[in-house]
Amino acid sequence: MFRQIGPTEILIVLGVVLLLFGGKKLPELARGSGKALRIFKSEVKAMHDDDDDEAPMKPASLETVEAAEADKKREQA
Repeated sequence: MFRQIGPTEILIVLGVVLLLFGGKKLPELARGSGKALRIFKSEVKAMHDDDDDEAPMKPASLETVEAAEADKKREQA
């Protein structure tokens, strides 16, 4: 039913886009699309990071907590 898009079809689509938007608007359009994609990617990544943060954490052992407190005291001294 659908066939692959060949180089002729791509050139036709690019020609129509050029006629619709004009040569001066194309760089602005591409820049705006790039910004939108970057924002979208960062938001999706932030959603995945938030999901990872909600995973249950293992409780720290008493020895680990005591060692961290001792390190803080040494740094302050």
